[in-house]
Amino acid sequence: MRLPETRDLFARKLQFPVTRATVLETVGDTELHAPGGENRTIGEVIERCETEEFNSADGLYGSLMTFVGEEFIGRKYYDDRGGVGPSQDGDQEVNF
Repeated sequence: MRLPETRDLFARKLQFPVTRATVLETVGDTELHAPGGENRTIGEVIERCETEEFNSADGLYGSLMTFVGEEFIGRKYYDDRGGVGPSQDGDQEVNF
Protein backbone atom coordinates (compact mmCIF):
# COMPACT_ATOMS: atom_id res chain seq x y z
CA MET A 1 0.00 0.00 0.00
CA ARG A 2 1.22 3.50 -0.77
CA LEU A 3 1.48 5.99 2.10
CA PRO A 4 -1.25 8.38 0.86
CA GLU A 5 -3.75 5.48 0.83
CA THR A 6 -3.34 4.80 4.55
CA ARG A 7 -5.52 7.72 5.69
CA ASP A 8 -8.54 6.18 3.93
CA LEU A 9 -7.67 2.77 5.36
CA PHE A 10 -7.63 4.23 8.88
CA ALA A 11 -11.00 5.93 8.35
CA ARG A 12 -12.58 2.70 7.02
CA LYS A 13 -11.14 0.18 9.47
CA LEU A 14 -10.85 2.06 12.77
CA GLN A 15 -13.20 3.89 15.12
CA PHE A 16 -11.73 7.00 16.70
CA PRO A 17 -10.45 7.65 19.25
CA VAL A 18 -8.45 4.44 18.96
CA THR A 19 -5.65 2.98 21.04
CA ARG A 20 -2.26 2.17 19.64
CA ALA A 21 -2.81 -1.51 20.49
CA THR A 22 -6.00 -1.57 18.39
CA VAL A 23 -4.21 0.09 15.47
CA LEU A 24 -1.48 -2.55 15.62
CA GLU A 25 -4.01 -5.38 15.87
CA THR A 26 -6.34 -4.12 13.13
CA VAL A 27 -4.04 -2.67 10.44
CA GLY A 28 -0.54 -3.34 11.78
CA ASP A 29 0.21 -6.09 9.25
CA THR A 30 -0.54 -3.87 6.25
CA GLU A 31 2.62 -3.50 4.17
CA LEU A 32 3.71 -0.05 3.04
CA HIS A 33 5.44 0.26 -0.33
CA ALA A 34 8.77 2.07 0.05
CA PRO A 35 9.87 3.58 -3.27
CA GLY A 36 13.47 3.91 -2.14
CA GLY A 37 14.17 0.81 -0.08
CA GLU A 38 12.73 -1.99 1.99
CA ASN A 39 8.98 -2.12 2.56
CA ARG A 40 7.68 -1.80 6.13
CA THR A 41 4.39 -2.61 7.83
CA ILE A 42 2.22 -0.02 9.51
CA GLY A 43 2.94 -1.83 12.77
CA GLU A 44 6.71 -1.47 12.37
CA VAL A 45 6.32 2.26 11.84
CA ILE A 46 3.77 2.88 14.62
CA GLU A 47 5.95 0.92 17.07
CA ARG A 48 8.39 3.86 16.90
CA CYS A 49 5.67 6.25 18.07
CA GLU A 50 5.03 6.74 21.79
CA THR A 51 1.43 7.95 21.37
CA GLU A 52 -1.01 5.61 23.13
CA GLU A 53 -4.25 7.00 21.64
CA PHE A 54 -5.12 8.62 18.32
CA ASN A 55 -8.11 10.96 18.08
CA SER A 56 -8.61 10.90 14.30
CA ALA A 57 -7.52 9.28 11.06
CA ASP A 58 -5.64 12.50 10.27
CA GLY A 59 -3.77 12.34 13.58
CA LEU A 60 -2.80 8.72 13.04
CA TYR A 61 -1.72 9.49 9.47
CA GLY A 62 0.39 12.39 10.73
CA SER A 63 2.12 10.11 13.22
CA LEU A 64 2.73 7.53 10.51
CA MET A 65 4.29 10.18 8.26
CA THR A 66 6.50 11.37 11.11
CA PHE A 67 7.97 7.95 11.79
CA VAL A 68 8.48 6.43 8.33
CA GLY A 69 12.13 6.20 7.34
CA GLU A 70 14.20 7.69 4.55
CA GLU A 71 13.17 4.90 2.19
CA PHE A 72 9.77 6.60 1.86
CA ILE A 73 11.07 10.05 0.97
CA GLY A 74 11.64 9.61 -2.75
CA ARG A 75 14.49 11.50 -4.35
CA LYS A 76 16.60 13.08 -1.63
CA TYR A 77 17.45 16.75 -1.93
CA TYR A 78 15.12 17.16 -4.91
CA ASP A 79 13.75 20.66 -5.30
CA ASP A 80 10.99 21.13 -7.86
CA ARG A 81 10.86 24.88 -7.28
CA GLY A 82 13.71 25.46 -9.71
CA GLY A 83 15.60 27.92 -7.59
CA VAL A 84 18.75 29.62 -8.72
CA GLY A 85 21.91 28.06 -7.38
CA PRO A 86 25.48 27.16 -8.30
CA SER A 87 26.00 24.35 -10.79
CA GLN A 88 28.65 21.65 -10.57
CA ASP A 89 31.12 23.93 -12.42
CA GLY A 90 30.55 26.86 -10.07
CA ASP A 91 28.53 28.75 -12.71
CA GLN A 92 25.21 30.24 -11.75
CA GLU A 93 22.26 28.32 -13.18
CA VAL A 94 19.43 30.54 -14.38
CA ASN A 95 15.89 29.29 -14.97
CA PHE A 96 13.52 31.22 -17.22
